[in-house]
Amino acid sequence: MAGVDRSPGKTRLYDAFAASGKALAHASRLELLDLLGQGERTVDALAKASRLNLTTASAHLQILKAAGLVTTRRDGVRIYYRLAGEDVAQLFVLLRKVAEAHRAEVPAARDDYLLSGGTDPGALHRDELVARMADDTQVVLDVRPREEYESGHIPGAVSIPVDELASRIDELPDDREIVVYCRGEYCVFAYDAVRLLADRGRRAIRLNDGMLEWRLAELPVATA
Repeated sequence: MAGVDRSPGKTRLYDAFAASGKALAHASRLELLDLLGQGERTVDALAKASRLNLTTASAHLQILKAAGLVTTRRDGVRIYYRLAGEDVAQLFVLLRKVAEAHRAEVPAARDDYLLSGGTDPGALHRDELVARMADDTQVVLDVRPREEYESGHIPGAVSIPVDELASRIDELPDDREIVVYCRGEYCVFAYDAVRLLADRGRRAIRLNDGMLEWRLAELPVATA
């Protein structure tokens, strides 16, 4: 009959929605989604990158898989995890932006993590970088781990992981501005790299976001 609520059916529907929400309700699972936004990985690689033990990482991934947020593929004895779709990456980005806009503690936590007590010198918007890519006025530097760079990077970007930058800085030209990017808007690697480069007398600026947002904007992506 029209207008009838059909409460049991409605409850099952909203329970199904809630299952996805529950899967997101853990900091470690959000970090795993962040890592998978860079490309597929094995459980071992995800555990190492997230500083979780293997059993804990696997348990969190199973929850994400049960909620339909990640999928797997097998290659021999290895199982690779990846995001179930671009919409999952979009959901993750939106969740962060909503939290930042509506939870007062998020901006303070963000600044404490990313700025290390300093000030933000500003950043280059991705649209401006796209406009500049036709010329040779800057070097684009990817400071993510090598496997993430190989999974997909901004075309023409140089790969020097942030933990190798101090010893490899001479590989970068000293007469051009260096545009640094990492995983995404809340990735600390780019901030650390810009500070290091500035301390060594280089002109450096970070991209205002990172590879996750670059992909979602459907901009060109190169693979190694």
